[in-house]
Amino acid sequence: GILGMEVYFPNTYVDQEDLEVHYGVSKGKHTIGLGQEKMAFASDREDINSISMTVLSNLVNNYGIDWNDIGRLEVGTETLIDKSKSTKTCLMELFKSSGNHDIEGVTTYNACYGGTGALLNTLNWMESKAWDGRYGIVIAADLAVYEKGPARATGGAGAVAMLIGPNAPLVIETNIRSTFMDNQYDFYKPNPTSEYPTVDGVLSQNTYINALVTTYAGIKTKSVNAGLPSINLADTDYYCFHSPYTKLVQKSFVRLFFEDIQAGKLVPSEILQSKIEETKGDLKNKELNKLLTKESKKLW
Repeated sequence: GILGMEVYFPNTYVDQEDLEVHYGVSKGKHTIGLGQEKMAFASDREDINSISMTVLSNLVNNYGIDWNDIGRLEVGTETLIDKSKSTKTCLMELFKSSGNHDIEGVTTYNACYGGTGALLNTLNWMESKAWDGRYGIVIAADLAVYEKGPARATGGAGAVAMLIGPNAPLVIETNIRSTFMDNQYDFYKPNPTSEYPTVDGVLSQNTYINALVTTYAGIKTKSVNAGLPSINLADTDYYCFHSPYTKLVQKSFVRLFFEDIQAGKLVPSEILQSKIEETKGDLKNKELNKLLTKESKKLW
């Protein structure tokens, strides 16, 4: 599981209220509509390699870890500054003085999923015959920059380092998990000379929700098949979401709330039940969404 964590953000940011004024959009478009308050960005003194180095150094030093006790280091990112040399190799600079070069892992390059993939790979290593008893470290880092337009306010910059090992206070159960993979062109970077992605916002949001609903159903089924209780919002303390922007997380939670109602795990109010029947559960209906959002707040 996860023994410890460190988080690093650049100390430069843009206030989203100032960004609204700068772009001449309506007040609250970013702060209320997207749920964003501040957007971190890296200056010309930092890049993906340096912020990953910073968060790795902080983790090792703050937890008193010997550099020789690290047996795997994997980085998950979608920020690419070299088409061959990985960020992981740059981080090996920090291990030189210890003489430790026996460290597995690479940079997992994938939009949004890179950090999750790096974590799962490290857990698999620790459960395998290849594990030599040393710690694993997972770094998830990105510098998300968008060209001028509606997506720019959803950018940001930051890095997280996770120390993986046995007897952890945060245990990760690896025996039950659900995955959704699909080929969509909602977010991609076809131009190697530009740091800006090509984005289809509506498709991206729909793809996110579809993946969430599918994996939620999958992990419920697998949990029951394993003889464990069915998972639902009421019986779970916390849910952790990938967050392109804050409001999408709330929309996602509302959708899971709806799925639990449809599965008979949650009981809606008479008003909400009536609206569900009236609209035949059409989530494009604004009134239905408003009611779902309102009732889900007690769990949100």
